[in-house]
Amino acid sequence: MTETGEKHPDLALLHKQVVEIVAERTLYDESHLLPDSHFEADLGIDSVILESILASLQERFGIGRLNGQVATLRELVDAVAAELGREDGAAWADGPDTVLSALVSAALRQTQYRRDQLGLDSHLERDLGIDSVILTSVVAEVAQTFGAPETAPGTGEATTLRELADLLSAAWSHSEPATAASAPEPETARQKDRPGPQTGEERQAPPSSTEDGWDSRSMKDFVEQRDPDLFAKARSFGAYRRGREEDRLYWYGMPLHSRCENRAVIFDELAGRKREFLMFASNNYLGLANHPKVIEAVCDATRSYGATHTGSRFIGGTNMLHKELERRLAAFKQRPACIVYPGGYAANLGSISALVKSYDTLVVDKLNHMSIVDGAKLSGGSRRIYQHNDMADLERVLRRGADSPGGTLIVADGVFSMHGDICDLPGIVRLAKAYGARVMIDDAHATGVLGARGSGTTEHFNLKGEVDLELGTMSKALAGMGGFVVGDEEVVEYLRYYSNSYVFAANIPAGVAAGLIAAIDVMEAEPERVKRLWTNIGALRARLLEAGFDLENSESAILPIRIGDERQAMEMGRAVRARGLYCQTVVFPGVPLGDARLRVSVTCEHTPEDLELAAEIFLDAARETGVRRAGR
Repeated sequence: MTETGEKHPDLALLHKQVVEIVAERTLYDESHLLPDSHFEADLGIDSVILESILASLQERFGIGRLNGQVATLRELVDAVAAELGREDGAAWADGPDTVLSALVSAALRQTQYRRDQLGLDSHLERDLGIDSVILTSVVAEVAQTFGAPETAPGTGEATTLRELADLLSAAWSHSEPATAASAPEPETARQKDRPGPQTGEERQAPPSSTEDGWDSRSMKDFVEQRDPDLFAKARSFGAYRRGREEDRLYWYGMPLHSRCENRAVIFDELAGRKREFLMFASNNYLGLANHPKVIEAVCDATRSYGATHTGSRFIGGTNMLHKELERRLAAFKQRPACIVYPGGYAANLGSISALVKSYDTLVVDKLNHMSIVDGAKLSGGSRRIYQHNDMADLERVLRRGADSPGGTLIVADGVFSMHGDICDLPGIVRLAKAYGARVMIDDAHATGVLGARGSGTTEHFNLKGEVDLELGTMSKALAGMGGFVVGDEEVVEYLRYYSNSYVFAANIPAGVAAGLIAAIDVMEAEPERVKRLWTNIGALRARLLEAGFDLENSESAILPIRIGDERQAMEMGRAVRARGLYCQTVVFPGVPLGDARLRVSVTCEHTPEDLELAAEIFLDAARETGVRRAGR
């Protein structure tokens, strides 16, 4: 029902309203939001943006929680219609044409396709890159628009938008109408009945819980809480967070009281005491953060140049150390030129948004780092997502956009930060050449790890010079702070003038630059550090696999112990810490719901005894929490 108590507007109007909301949340022009454009593959709309859209729709129409599995605008409109409900089947009298219109409208908002690009008879996956996840989302959205069930038999068999509209129209025309009790209450009535201002915690539904009292919510439930008080979401999450901390499941941000080496002293703020842990949560892969020459260089330069320079590179923030650092990084990566940013996140934001414009296309791996995702959003370009390391899907995406007027940039992590596997760089390079695209690889977790010299993914695959841009962070193996991009000089100089995160941000301090130069010196003088790192990776990886853990396709210093269930992962993390080992417990939004894990980082500083003890701790903790059977 609407605020006036009348039946909800017809599907075309609902579609228009949904498109407006999607355009508002994504900054896309409405003409780009075609009904059947795939949220990820065509529009680059990830799960975080989708959650924001769903929350806006819930607020706009006064409906319940929407299914986050919709894949196109059509599905999204269907999902809204299903949630709204209908008193009878009359709304479906117009048949599949009405449903098809809603699907097209929903897809336009989510995908950035132009209407002429969205073929009604194009294959959903092969031609449009719409997978089952996106398809589910689109159907759910359209269902909500029509007040129909979010699921309909046979929809998974549809291969085109036209087929899908036929199936949905037939299914929904025979579905039972929503009852008056299930119809949304008019907003004006809800507001009138309120006794007074309410907090976010008072408004939200009681948290779902299991029989043993487990709060089954996740961080996803607090992303889009709407309330006149901007901070209501913070209060709601605060109560949830405190519960997790009381159960010793959230243990994020505990402060170090020592150097971060193979062992580290951490102050347990929940228990109020210091403890020594085996450290497997550090990205100090080569141990350079504690190297005497690196520390000495930082101290000497700080004494000479001061604590910082209080300016951007263009305005008083450059000294000779910064110039030398860029020269050394370019030489280390064997590329002509380098630009240094204040951070790795800033490097992705600045470089992507400077190069990719509204008429260009950015093609990204589904599991790329969030800084790449945010750079894509900031660029305003057409965003396309291909399934993780799936070169056939990447080619489908490139072929689909082959006639686009602008340029195309493919961006992928060299090493994927939560999974530890390596991008299929040979496949990416091959397809980029075939379709005239440029390539940028984010070597945040590959620099210092991959290749005999530790110079990264291109060295690992013997593809030096075949990748247009290589990006990296200096806060991991290089033991400092900042980010960088290497490539051809003309491109690097363009970035220097057009990357806002470079032009309008203060530069890294001189002491940090000096420490980074010293770190590169040590890497080049002591190549055995990379060899020792890989010996340690192999040893721990073998022990964990022998114990039956799922390490996915890890080929790097990141070993993910995949568990899946969020509760079980957090409980295993607690059991591991209780035994004196610290690694990262990764849940949403670090990974999707249902993909929780422990993230284990190996360094060259770990001893054989450390690795053996770590394997025993993981296995004991897994047995305690039921991740592994007691006999394994």
